[in-house]
Amino acid sequence: MRGERLRSRGGPGRARTVVAAVTAAVLAGTGVLTGCTSSGPASSDSSAEAARPSPRPTPVWDRSPSSVAAVGDSITRGFDACGVLADCPEVSWATGTDRAVRSLAYRLLGSPPAELLAEKTWNFSETGARMADLPAQMARAAQHEPELVTVLAGANDACRNSAQRMTPVDTFKSSFEASLRQLRASAPKAQVYVSSVPDLKRLWSTGRGNPLGRQVWKLGICASMLGDSQDDSEAAEERRDLVYERVVAYNGALRDVCAKDKRCRYDGGEVFAFRFSGKQLSPWDWFHPSKNGQGRLAEIAYRNVTAARPPA
Repeated sequence: MRGERLRSRGGPGRARTVVAAVTAAVLAGTGVLTGCTSSGPASSDSSAEAARPSPRPTPVWDRSPSSVAAVGDSITRGFDACGVLADCPEVSWATGTDRAVRSLAYRLLGSPPAELLAEKTWNFSETGARMADLPAQMARAAQHEPELVTVLAGANDACRNSAQRMTPVDTFKSSFEASLRQLRASAPKAQVYVSSVPDLKRLWSTGRGNPLGRQVWKLGICASMLGDSQDDSEAAEERRDLVYERVVAYNGALRDVCAKDKRCRYDGGEVFAFRFSGKQLSPWDWFHPSKNGQGRLAEIAYRNVTAARPPA
């Protein structure tokens, strides 16, 4: 009986306690083992997920736009490239159809026939236009919803009767900002390629040696820079330096405004730095680009538009 009582003390209650403890330990061990076992595939899946390359975001800048609109001044109109004091848009660096120039649009669209090129391009630039005229040009361009809009304007803001009448930099900048807002209102996804304003002082230095050019300049072409082209006095140099510095400031404004728009690309000052030679200037005014010069502008634009990254 004593032994039975002893056994009964360690009977079902204690047995259940022992069994429960052992079961808990086994389950705990199993849980640990299960955790270790299951962590293998889970870790493998996690590693595989980490190793799998994430999809690349669609780039904002399209390097092969299929339609081009142009805004700006006489350079984009091809002024004096084909004849005296006349526009010649067919040789425009931006939208021209001339096969010798091979405009930006011509290159982007794969050298199409002129009639097909004309269906995909629009040139709203105007001879004599200043930056203040650009918002209206942009509004007209936006109506066609082009995939790319080219901008080359600012030379006429610096080319005035006197250096004192040049467009103030703040006014120039606000007009360009208004131009982009005008475009975005109707064509929010249109890309914008902005060319820097050419170095007017370098154009003066290149053309001043040509007798014909000097005579034409006396008619008043860009008097702030080209007036009294043979005058090397200190006052004349100061005037030309003032115009040069204003163009540099204009380009800085173009760069800064463009940088705030994710679909805008500035040329990095490449046109400003380009050294136009005699054959790249109009034989009628020795100031505007010739057909050869238009072709060089097209080369620069095509390289920058199709580059993986914007110019530095």
